[in-house]
Amino acid sequence: MRSMNPFRRWPRLTKAVLSSGLALVVLVAAANVFVLAKAGNSTAEVSAVPPAEVAIVPGALVEPDGDMSAMLAARVEQASRLWHAGKVEKILVSGDHGQWVYDEPDTMRKALVADGVAPRDVFEDHAGFDTWATMVRARKIFGVRDAVVITQGFHMPRALYLADEAGIDATGLTADLQSWGAQGRKSSVREVLSRVKAVADVTLNTTAMAGPKIPIATTDGRESWGPAPPEGTPPAGSPDGTCRFCGP
Repeated sequence: MRSMNPFRRWPRLTKAVLSSGLALVVLVAAANVFVLAKAGNSTAEVSAVPPAEVAIVPGALVEPDGDMSAMLAARVEQASRLWHAGKVEKILVSGDHGQWVYDEPDTMRKALVADGVAPRDVFEDHAGFDTWATMVRARKIFGVRDAVVITQGFHMPRALYLADEAGIDATGLTADLQSWGAQGRKSSVREVLSRVKAVADVTLNTTAMAGPKIPIATTDGRESWGPAPPEGTPPAGSPDGTCRFCGP
């Protein structure tokens, strides 16, 4: 009986692996081209932002000590500038608050109020677990129709694409108030794959968490604020620390 030589299968396996790899590269490239082509307009200047009803601030990392990460602080600072300039009437801060010990929206809201933004004009979305959920909930829960999205430049095309797909007429204000260095490079690389997920979320109509309607046009923002965390919750749960960008 002739023995089977496993080495004979290598060319076939190699071809299959190469074909699969090429298909993956094409898929990633196509998704990125599509998102970048569909993205709306953005600017780095508050003065150049067209007036809108709402500023949407997607969440980002809150440090274990309760401070906002530099990227999140830059987004919130730009939102405050936009509101103080009269470019938007309301601010919707949307982020991860899936557990008591981690609360992005409350952290952002406290910084905005500390910087002089009227409490009634700050709305919290506690289930903005990713950018798609933020945009879907902004439209369906808060009734947002037109908005300024505030985020970093590497994230902006995806954020505007998802806002559009969620039914929001959005422009962008970038929050690149400093050079992000290695973290910015890592985020830009990760964004390549995140755009693939964005296209998949839109195509599959990925479900965002439902909830009671909070019409942003007619509601006092304080009605959307979450309850105070239990006593003893670590600082990142809902910090009362200083605002790093607020004036004296």
